[in-house]
Amino acid sequence: MRPLWPFLILAVLLPVSVVYCATLLPLHRAFPLNHRLQLDQLRARDRLRHARLLQGFVGGVVDFSVQGSSDPYLVGLYFTKVKLGSPPREFNVQIDTGSDVLWVTCSSCSNCPQSSGLGIQLNYFDTASSSTAGLVPCSHPICTSEIQTTATQCSQSNQCSYSFQYGDGSGTTGYYVSDTFYFDAVVGESLIANSSASINFGCSTFQSGDLTKTDKAVDGIFGFGQGDLSVISQLSSHGITPRVFSHCLKGEGSGGGILVLGEILEPGIVYSPLVPSQPHYNLNLQSIAVNGQLLPIDPAAFATSSNRGTIVDSGTTLAYLVEEAYDPFVSAVTAMVQPSVTPMISKGSQCYLVSNSVSEVFPPVSLNFAGGASMLLKPEEYLINLGFYGGAALWCIGFQKVQGGVTILGDLVLKDKVFVYDLARQRIGWANYDCSSSVNVSLTSSKDFINSGQLSVSSSSRDMLFKLLPLSITSLLMHILASTNFQFL
Repeated sequence: MRPLWPFLILAVLLPVSVVYCATLLPLHRAFPLNHRLQLDQLRARDRLRHARLLQGFVGGVVDFSVQGSSDPYLVGLYFTKVKLGSPPREFNVQIDTGSDVLWVTCSSCSNCPQSSGLGIQLNYFDTASSSTAGLVPCSHPICTSEIQTTATQCSQSNQCSYSFQYGDGSGTTGYYVSDTFYFDAVVGESLIANSSASINFGCSTFQSGDLTKTDKAVDGIFGFGQGDLSVISQLSSHGITPRVFSHCLKGEGSGGGILVLGEILEPGIVYSPLVPSQPHYNLNLQSIAVNGQLLPIDPAAFATSSNRGTIVDSGTTLAYLVEEAYDPFVSAVTAMVQPSVTPMISKGSQCYLVSNSVSEVFPPVSLNFAGGASMLLKPEEYLINLGFYGGAALWCIGFQKVQGGVTILGDLVLKDKVFVYDLARQRIGWANYDCSSSVNVSLTSSKDFINSGQLSVSSSSRDMLFKLLPLSITSLLMHILASTNFQFL
């Protein structure tokens, strides 16, 4: 499956009468071949991920993790390629919506992985080899920001350093660098390559714990959080991209998908407001319905507090429900499918032996959010297939029980959907979608976006829709555009 890696295409939403720009980066999804995990191993990986991802909650640690794929039999992660420095060097970095900082491994890093089980070559950033690299001084807002003071330090040489320690015992230490970030851009009606901007990112000189393991090693982490240090926030503050990004994660086959710095347009998208003043992507889940019947769940079970709430996390393999919601959910599903299936408990999970198609037997499930936005789940989006037993298929509830804490919606329910993180309007939208297909990306005006002229190619002021295409078609168009004067329509 690895040779079928798709491309990640990033597109941006720009204002009318100024530069139109879309950013394109390749998205890879890696799976070590012939490596299958059991549910307890997936839960263990998720716990490690959540300890690291959610350690920013005040007064609490959320013990759910996410490093994996939507396929419970495969160990994988989503990552993309970025180009940094002059001359540019390419780095594979994990896509992480739960953190803000982009950091890559320094050439001087100690105790860092030297190889990767993901089939990629690890690269290292060398500040001395980049003609545009500069060290971030202690007077920079990165060091003086109230948010960052707990993670940053100042050296005697006036160099701004950082030390991130995570709940799973892993961590990274390094220093901040200012250098050139390269990306391909759609400007007006043309595809323009080699656009660039100066950004601040971390250069890791020491790593520990899970980050040192070679089986899933990458060159760093690409934070897509809401904070000022995230690349999307830096680019939007420079007037290059809007404060919105989107993804569509393919759940079956070779995986992969599309990640867009910009807004994917799909007529069926529904939106729900983000819970304000939260470090992560919290939504207000209000109720759950099974086959149209609301479950008897106290809405307080989903209320957001210092260590509770509902988080959308595209990195989590499974999904996690607080106990107050999990028990009535499983009971309702079980009652509706009997006697068509044989319920059984397998390794602590509620499972069923199914002779027919699950879509014929199991009911649809609806997660209902504030703003009237519902997320309709097919049986395959709350069940996972664990093989066969006695001639029947073994399907298990993919939601995992949480005794207090945070409800987390991971890849199990997010897969095969367009998700739009509209930070400018503080909302998240979604719609069912075939993520192997092309998508429409808006390049229309945005009140939140102010262009400062980094890209000097102008465009007409009419509204535009660009179609983001799979890898083979996109590559062909790029070659055509590089050698002809044809316009990209």
